[in-house]
Amino acid sequence: MFAEWPCPLPGGTTGTENARIFEKGRDHRLLVIPPLFDEHNKMRHQLVEVMRRLDLTGIDSVMPDQPGWNESKASLADQSLDGWREAMKAAVQHFKPTRYFAVRAGALLVPVGLPGWDYAPTGGKQVLRGMVRARIIAAKEAGREETTDALMRLGRSEGVELAGWKLGASMVSQLEAAEVAESPLRRKIDQATVGGKPLWLRAEPDDDPEQADALAAIIAVSLDSAGGAG
Repeated sequence: MFAEWPCPLPGGTTGTENARIFEKGRDHRLLVIPPLFDEHNKMRHQLVEVMRRLDLTGIDSVMPDQPGWNESKASLADQSLDGWREAMKAAVQHFKPTRYFAVRAGALLVPVGLPGWDYAPTGGKQVLRGMVRARIIAAKEAGREETTDALMRLGRSEGVELAGWKLGASMVSQLEAAEVAESPLRRKIDQATVGGKPLWLRAEPDDDPEQADALAAIIAVSLDSAGGAG
């Protein structure tokens, strides 16, 4: 099902964003944090399938949108990584999850103090590198020459459109410096443990039932062990 939640916006205002939620008032509720930008689009269906499987094992879950995501009315160009982090903290206060599950660069948004899992986490610099590469390739095919250095200078000063995503200067600068935090509360899930080829590398959005089964099992077994100590 879908729900709406009050999400903080830049400037201290609040907007309404959507959330996908499986809710039956059970002991555990998982906060699902998807990847960013194009990887988000490619993985969203798969993450809903993971949530569906967790629901069948007795675990609630919620995947809240942030400003600029999906059908959000907020402009992506006005967002920053810090703003998304604050919004995710607000999502924790609103939905009260007991654990999180972050995918790829979604791991950059994990609120401090919440235990959970980072699936194939990646830093902000790696995200930008891939988006810049995609723009340079597209420019070359159109007969234009662009360079990484020039695009990054433009991004830091004015913002830049990369692979169809309009990023503001704050977003570019913050992503460039962002690394996944280390914490004993955070567990890493490698793709080799899940099996198969990563869905974020496919050309189009897709799902993989076997990978969804594996991810849901990792989380469910961990929550079940030691009385759900995770």
